[in-house]
Amino acid sequence: MLTSQRRVGASGLLVSPTGLGCNNFGRAGTVTETLAGTREVIDAAIANGITLFDTADIYGAVAGASETLMGEALEGRRDRVVLATKFGHARDMGYDFPAGLGSRRYVRRAVEESLRRLRTDWIDLYQLHLPDPETPIAETTDALDELVREGKIRYYGHSNFTGWQIAEAEFTSRARSTGRFVSAQNHYSLLARAAEREVLPAVARYGLGFFPWFPLHNGLLTGKFTRDGGPATSRIMSTRQHLWEGAPWDALDAFRAFCDERGITMLQATFGWLLANPVVSSVIAGATSAAQVEANAEAGEAWRPDAAELAIIDELFPLPEDPGART
Repeated sequence: MLTSQRRVGASGLLVSPTGLGCNNFGRAGTVTETLAGTREVIDAAIANGITLFDTADIYGAVAGASETLMGEALEGRRDRVVLATKFGHARDMGYDFPAGLGSRRYVRRAVEESLRRLRTDWIDLYQLHLPDPETPIAETTDALDELVREGKIRYYGHSNFTGWQIAEAEFTSRARSTGRFVSAQNHYSLLARAAEREVLPAVARYGLGFFPWFPLHNGLLTGKFTRDGGPATSRIMSTRQHLWEGAPWDALDAFRAFCDERGITMLQATFGWLLANPVVSSVIAGATSAAQVEANAEAGEAWRPDAAELAIIDELFPLPEDPGART
């Protein structure tokens, strides 16, 4: 069971090193499509010390399904978790007005809908899902500050920002002496390290907490897959075989050998590598069963690499050359 907590950047928000990604709740074709399946996973997460639950208003076969199921499953124990959700993805949420997804009007409507579906009076971390080129970032942060003052959200973060957008948001808040984003959530794993070029340096420089999404690269870094295949019912083998076919199997086989030498699993090594970076606040991993939740929670505290081991892993999975770099 997880017992440690990590701080989200320079904020007062504390979260478990393993978080629960809730994008599978309400997703068609999964056991967590139902309330019973969702409840089983949430029960296991709470029992194993996972406090951070990360969802979004678009998750589910029908937009809002994940939040709705979570609201029902968490009833009576809302105060035991750190609830994070997102707004502002480029998808029709059924709102009857044309406005930027980061505009004050959109933010006000979206938060009320999420609060209703989640059956809660407050959201711990409210995140802008995608940058909104139509709305000045100052308007978005002003709207989010209003929600903080009203007690509807505690903190706010962003997702999928580039390095320059992180810097712009930070300096806009500083210049106007307003509140600021406390976290960033971006694609990052051993097989997707582009965030190391600009995003992670910006996160570290401005004191944000970082949450990697797809940290297990759809399961390729869990050890369940080999160059010969994997679980037939997995998402990769059923709908995303291109990820398996294009995987760097020489590097993954070497990583498996590295783990075997140390008596750890690939899952534990992947969590350990991510959490060795002090800017990483929590590794948010999805799950569709109690067993997966328990394994992820255990991996959050099982192993931490030393400097020499980090160097070996870096050699196995080097940062790809920047395609936009000038020669």
